[in-house]
Amino acid sequence: MITRLRALVTQWTAAVPVLAVVLLAFTWGRDLPGVGVVVVTLVLSGAVLAAVHHAEVIAHRVGEPFGSLVLAVAVTIIEVALIVTLMADGGDKSSTLARDTVFAAVMITCNGIIGLCLLVGALRHRVVVFQSEGTGAALATVATLATLSLVLPTFTTTKQGPEFSTAQLVFAALASLVLYGLFVTTQTVRHREYFLPITRKGEVIDSEDAGGPSSRTAVISLALLALALIGVVGLAKGVSPTIESGVESAGMPHAVVGVIIALLVLLPETIAAVRATRRDRVQTSLNLALGSAMASIGLTIPAVAVASVWLSGPLVLGLGPTHMVLLALTVIVGTLTVVPGRATLLQGGVHLVLFAAYLELAVTP
Repeated sequence: MITRLRALVTQWTAAVPVLAVVLLAFTWGRDLPGVGVVVVTLVLSGAVLAAVHHAEVIAHRVGEPFGSLVLAVAVTIIEVALIVTLMADGGDKSSTLARDTVFAAVMITCNGIIGLCLLVGALRHRVVVFQSEGTGAALATVATLATLSLVLPTFTTTKQGPEFSTAQLVFAALASLVLYGLFVTTQTVRHREYFLPITRKGEVIDSEDAGGPSSRTAVISLALLALALIGVVGLAKGVSPTIESGVESAGMPHAVVGVIIALLVLLPETIAAVRATRRDRVQTSLNLALGSAMASIGLTIPAVAVASVWLSGPLVLGLGPTHMVLLALTVIVGTLTVVPGRATLLQGGVHLVLFAAYLELAVTP
């Protein structure tokens, strides 16, 4: 019976990513009727679950923190491609697209995913444990990248408005790449042990149970993961006109569309992070959350800097006062959460309240 269930899971997780890409090819750039939106939403949901499955297969094969890095980078690369594609469509609304998407990713990962994981872990294990050295380094990198890319443009004076001049944008792009590359080297090579899960006694868990997937299975899962993520992001763009019309009908700001799309795109990482927490691997969850935030900034800013060469219109990166307050509070609360290396229900609840405040202010600024 168990063998049949495993075979069934393997079959559908292999079929759905291919189906998602095929459906994307037929629906790309077309207005979808009501039935089409329903079908796309169902396939998108299946692609999310398939992406999580294949990410876990890869993680089981390569171990931590490489498994978390694969999913975070894969999602972000495709997300960046989506942002540049949408910006290329032009229009006044595209000028703030990169800023809104990156900030949404930071708030979703640093408050939504982390808060949910801490809450689930504390409910299941009372107190969750993780490594403050690695998690603190990740949070410091996210805070630095966010400040350089999203806060400073509001205060620079070389160019009018919350924008970087060309030289400043080039510097921000290079700084983002350097910091992200330095972090990945630290995480995977020089201080890999700081990013591994630990036991209640503080012992590093350097390997999971034996019997992991073969190299061939991992390679197949990697290919299917890429297809699933392409399907998730592409289909999310396909349903975005319906989401946009619904948001406008409800009288909400256009930025809410970016929040909804970001939630859909980050859904695979959210599910994977919660699953890791349920196995008492909170460090893996934090690697996923902070790694995604870091990759979102570290890859998006260089990409839009290059794209701005041929894209017309302004590139607004600077946050407004309300969002800067939320970002500052997120960094402060995140630091206080990370320093002890242990967390309870309270810390999870605080992060979730911050995330709820962000959503509320997005809907009613």
